[in-house]
Amino acid sequence: MDNRDDIFNVTHNHGEEEQPEKPAENDTPPPAPEINQPAPPVYDAFMYEPIGFADTDRQAAEAIAREEEKKERRLRRRRERSIILLFVFLLLVTVGLSVYGIVTDLIHGKKTVGGAAGVQPIVLYSNSKPAGANDPENFIDENGRYTTEGAAAAVKPCIVEIYTYSDALRKNLTGTGSGVVISEDGYIVTNAHVLDANGYHDIHTVDDEVYSAKVIGRDSKTDIAVIKVSDAPLQPAVLGDSDETMVGEQVIAIGNPAGLSSTVTDGIVSAVNRKIRSDATGFQMDCIQTNADISPGNSGGALVNMYGQVIGITSSKYVSSSYEGLGFAITINEAKPIIEELISNGFIGGRFRIGITLIDMSTDEHRSVIEKDIGFELPEDFTGIYITDISKDCDISNTDLKVHDFIVAINGKTVTSYDDLHNTLSASYGAGDTVPATCAHLEKDKDIEYYEIKFKLMEDTSGDF
Repeated sequence: MDNRDDIFNVTHNHGEEEQPEKPAENDTPPPAPEINQPAPPVYDAFMYEPIGFADTDRQAAEAIAREEEKKERRLRRRRERSIILLFVFLLLVTVGLSVYGIVTDLIHGKKTVGGAAGVQPIVLYSNSKPAGANDPENFIDENGRYTTEGAAAAVKPCIVEIYTYSDALRKNLTGTGSGVVISEDGYIVTNAHVLDANGYHDIHTVDDEVYSAKVIGRDSKTDIAVIKVSDAPLQPAVLGDSDETMVGEQVIAIGNPAGLSSTVTDGIVSAVNRKIRSDATGFQMDCIQTNADISPGNSGGALVNMYGQVIGITSSKYVSSSYEGLGFAITINEAKPIIEELISNGFIGGRFRIGITLIDMSTDEHRSVIEKDIGFELPEDFTGIYITDISKDCDISNTDLKVHDFIVAINGKTVTSYDDLHNTLSASYGAGDTVPATCAHLEKDKDIEYYEIKFKLMEDTSGDF
């Protein structure tokens, strides 16, 4: 039988257990297998495939896995120890650097302080003005023109602060303002709205001296008033000629805004011969416009040119409420005759008083105020002067005119504004004259009721109208 048959027989009989041959007695017995040593695989003679390889691999893999696990644990412990050691090392380094930095700063700080105090002191540069810089002789040139400092120094002693009280004990202060000394015997010009006709007044000089003042005369229509102090060594101001004032020339305003005595502001003349209406009485005055700051405390103070001359009396009542930087001063030429008459008579002669308080229809805003007061819209073509109050001590209170009615004409001439009324009366009438007027009474959704009155103009010596 050939080898193929042997293979075939082996193949068909591999399931039978072969009996191993007994070793000869004199043969050396085979060595015993090592413990834990896997048996070598047996290969099939026909398929050449390993028999029992799976078990061998599993055992080997388990052994390798155990070894790998041991190695991993050892490596993990080493890493943990390394991290801990690194953290401790960094902590020690950080603490060491911090301590070093603090010690270094302290050492250097001491050296710096010591050097600043002893070796390299800080130098603050300062100096004084040149010799004679504050000499008054340097504030005026050969033509008599002052610098700003010179004009302020020359006029400030002539400006006083006025305090108004409602009681003789001077406990209740009702207002403050400014005044300009105009004579050596104590006359002072100011604004009428600074004073109280029934109040008590003191003046404070630039030297902080206090004197009691008496009201000589006041005219609310022009907002000019005169007071007087007795036995006071006051320095009078020099009054200039406001007609010589030029647009662009430098000026200063001196007053006492917010109780800040002898405040000086500077600017230029922005315009001359401005016809400005008082916001209190509606009366129009000739004013100088300036951009020098003028606030309520400046009222009654002085507008001064660079020759130290007073060219205007500042007044917060002649201001622009719609725009900033617009201030006005009553020209001294317009104020002079009023000042002189107030000193002579105590009032402005020839002034008449109607005895009414009114709102005219010169603007849409005024018309809206009237409509709100009466509670309905005025007819579109209706014009007149709306009466809000009537004085009991005047003749007009004896007529049929009532509050909330209108004066629409004077002696047949239509009037719609304060100027219309004042100009019409001034042109033809004076104090004591009888004036015919047409009046009107309006009610909502009713026809206008017109009626005629006659009233006598009262002489105004109060200065309130």
